[in-house]
Amino acid sequence: MDHSIKRKSYDTKADAFIRLLKIMDELREQCPWDRKQTFESLRNLTVEETYELADAIVEQDVGGIREEVGDILLHMIFYARLGEEQGAFDIADALNDECDKLIRRHPHIYSDVKVRDEAEVKRNWEMLKMKEGKKSVLSGVPKSLPAMVKAYRMQDKTKQVGFEWENEHQVWDKVEEEIAEFKAEVNTSRDQNRLEDEFGDILFSLINYARYVGIDPELALEKVNKKFKARFEYIEEHAPRPLTDMNLAEMDDLWNEAKALQK
Repeated sequence: MDHSIKRKSYDTKADAFIRLLKIMDELREQCPWDRKQTFESLRNLTVEETYELADAIVEQDVGGIREEVGDILLHMIFYARLGEEQGAFDIADALNDECDKLIRRHPHIYSDVKVRDEAEVKRNWEMLKMKEGKKSVLSGVPKSLPAMVKAYRMQDKTKQVGFEWENEHQVWDKVEEEIAEFKAEVNTSRDQNRLEDEFGDILFSLINYARYVGIDPELALEKVNKKFKARFEYIEEHAPRPLTDMNLAEMDDLWNEAKALQK
């Protein structure tokens, strides 16, 4: 083993990065598991690490964020090592491409372009992407994103080119319109496909309203999920008998107890 990779020898950011590169090289050459990995085999593991980072952010766990940043960075270096083995690219190529892109898309920092605020920076970013050859402002939204996050990102991106409501009331009116259409469908045909379409419209319009008023709908829903989980687990823990032997009113009393404790 190369004992030169011990931590005390790597104090600066650049040194720490070089240390990780060396470890990656050693693992790829010497570890049976690491030697076996491919772009495809790492994909799901990378998705999992990304969600672990997301969990740590929701929990406001700074130590967890630190750990997951390291895990994700390891995955990026692993992909770069695989690319290097194939003669396609190496970590320097990926980093320099990113640096060039950031410089190109921040002309207000690296050129003489003037911007008024963060919103104008975002608009310019989308316009610059189109000049680089993107066929649609939506082309950068990954297909595999969770549906709620994808809806939010599409709405935010189309806003940058002016596809946006003029005021909050218009956005909420659209929510109410979609709810009315869903209710009408429920009261008439109850066709499952049409119900699904109308319900999807409600969700999409609610996400749009949340975005318009500065709420992250994914984060808001995750907070509610956590709250629901904690309250239901309180019911399970304090139930005087099996839940299947209790009625809803009894469980609701325990729910209210949990709710009071959370406050």
